[in-house]
Amino acid sequence: MSELRLWPLRSGRSAAEIAGMDTVHRALSPPSTGHRPSRLEAGSAWPLGAHWDGAGVNFAVVSAHATGIELCLFDNDGHDEHSRQPLPMRTGDVWHGRLAGAMPGLVYGLRAHGPWQPSQGHRFNPHKLLLDPYAREIVGRFDWNDPHVDPQVADGGDPGPQPDPRDNARGALKARVVHDHFDWQGDVPPRTPLADTVLYELHVRGFTKLHPGVPEALRGTYAGLASDAAIAHLLRLGVTAVSLLPVHQFIDEERLAGLGLVNHWGYNTVGYFCPEPRYAAAPGVTARQEFRAMVRRLHEAGIEVVLDVVFNHTAEGDERGPTISWRGLDNAGSYRLPEGRRDRYENLSGCGNTLDIRQPRVLQLVMDSLRYWVREMHVDGFRFDLAPVLGRADHGFDAQAPFFQALAQDPLLAGVKLIAEPWDIGPGGYQLGQFPRGWLEWNDRFRDTARAFWLGGDCTRGEFAQRLCASSDLFQPRQRAPGESVNFVVAHDGFTLHDLVSYDIRHNEANGEDNRDGHGHNLSWNCGHEGPTTDPEVLARRQRLQRALLATLVLAQGTPMLAAGCEFGHTQQGNNNAYCQDNPIGWLDWAGADPDLMDFTTYLLVLRRRLLPLAPRWYSGLSNPQGRPDLAWLRRCGDILGADDWGHRGSRALGALVGAPGQGAAPQLLLFNAGDDDVDFSLPTGPWRALLDTAEHDGRSRWQRGTAGSFPLRARTVALLASA
Repeated sequence: MSELRLWPLRSGRSAAEIAGMDTVHRALSPPSTGHRPSRLEAGSAWPLGAHWDGAGVNFAVVSAHATGIELCLFDNDGHDEHSRQPLPMRTGDVWHGRLAGAMPGLVYGLRAHGPWQPSQGHRFNPHKLLLDPYAREIVGRFDWNDPHVDPQVADGGDPGPQPDPRDNARGALKARVVHDHFDWQGDVPPRTPLADTVLYELHVRGFTKLHPGVPEALRGTYAGLASDAAIAHLLRLGVTAVSLLPVHQFIDEERLAGLGLVNHWGYNTVGYFCPEPRYAAAPGVTARQEFRAMVRRLHEAGIEVVLDVVFNHTAEGDERGPTISWRGLDNAGSYRLPEGRRDRYENLSGCGNTLDIRQPRVLQLVMDSLRYWVREMHVDGFRFDLAPVLGRADHGFDAQAPFFQALAQDPLLAGVKLIAEPWDIGPGGYQLGQFPRGWLEWNDRFRDTARAFWLGGDCTRGEFAQRLCASSDLFQPRQRAPGESVNFVVAHDGFTLHDLVSYDIRHNEANGEDNRDGHGHNLSWNCGHEGPTTDPEVLARRQRLQRALLATLVLAQGTPMLAAGCEFGHTQQGNNNAYCQDNPIGWLDWAGADPDLMDFTTYLLVLRRRLLPLAPRWYSGLSNPQGRPDLAWLRRCGDILGADDWGHRGSRALGALVGAPGQGAAPQLLLFNAGDDDVDFSLPTGPWRALLDTAEHDGRSRWQRGTAGSFPLRARTVALLASA
């Protein structure tokens, strides 16, 4: 085994130490009774949002269709409105004003005046207090009992001729003006090369909530993820980047709130510049500072931070949803509205609405948010949820859309990792392999093929080989690099690895939808018994299949992504859609971890770093001057696979003779047997040593080469051999 990098980790850190908080400048008290703020000056149209210049605060808000925008000031808790003034100037689509003498800590909201014409897409209603889309800190907690939704529309009716007259200001979300400093202590991004990258998808809260090594006060928080125990696990495992489920501030949907559930995953954004505050541990330390301290500690350990971002929709939902921000500021300038029914919303996300990134100011919001998280929060990349939405022009997906062009030329974003979830639910929404060069893409074809091959689904050897080689049929013709295929077998959405081999059907009863939610096509296999069992034969089969699936993922060409917990057998009790389970179903069960599987996964990643069996370049199948092909595919008898062999659906045994591996000059041999029976696999001429045999619990092969020149490849097993 190659050595792991060890980093000095101190124990016993308090939450405040982990947060590394410096001075945070904010107003110390709310305006007193009778306080009269200064009148607004003209101010500046840039930058957008609220910014303190040392002597006052400048406010700038975009609305192309409003007739006026009011700035409303509140007490420090955001309960009582103290003053209301119109922003005095408009420059293009930006309304702006400057409040002389105002300080950081000021709490404010916005009211927008304009036409109430839902049939034309306009929903201006000055009775609704609005959140600044550029808020850096959000005050309050969204309550569905407050009058955020027109009751007539909420009941399924059409909007009335007049806007809802009920004022929601007391319970509405507001923004706080912030101006803080963080000592990054010379933080340098790891900038891990793509060929060395191993992604690890995790949920900030769920990852540490039950971790016994994390101080109890820090469990489920940014500080918990930055703790010694959490980082030690990541270093031991050998991952190079954590891919965090959404940390942009979000709210829980009305249906979930009514059921006493929450949106655990967080795909329901209200604040594109705000870290989710419920993941902050330290009293008096802002979520921003704690998040920054987490990034700094992960970087010290050589681990990159990738954020899952949701720019396809917002938390305002469809026409029955609440007015929080964009809908009230400029509905027609923010969302995609169908022609002929502009009182409705295009729903390309499945969540009720779709942000209209064709609009320059919406594109600016997205770009400003990305730049903020790189410049101010030091993150290393982004995974874009339902990413085809971001490239949708008037007539479908366009890989040359303005969003991609803007990213390509932006010097601040040029060095970060960009990962697409390459599908949405709109027409032509499946775009795997179609994103611009340099983008990484979640490859569900790899997921489905690996599952089908190992778990008895419909699969050919040709399809399996294609996915092992970074889906060259999809990526190579477009001059994409092999590493741009993000390979995964399980992710946050769907069965865990343990459940994939333990359940034939989903068990989502706890979600409150009568088990109708979640995907029904899981390509899973319960190995002979549905759910938990003590049958040793079933358990052994499940363990062997988990090891085979992990080996297929880690040793394949492309960028591997592990889902947190798959390395030690985490279960969600058969729930394949745990988005609303902020409880032990959705938290990692560290107490039930399988140490043997953890050791096996760690060894697998060591082998990948040492050997990289399939190189980060495309293979041709051609031979070098010594007659050795860079890659050849073998039948179990040792012969080259013929044309008829590729489409054979019954045989599940094949080998990959890699003459030009990623590390070292000596050939390597990958062997796969997904069948029910052991086979003797004939080896090419020459001495071979076995480095991996997934039939063994620890992955270390006990094989000594015999005189017959064959390898005993047991059922449901992967083996890796190297030329001695």
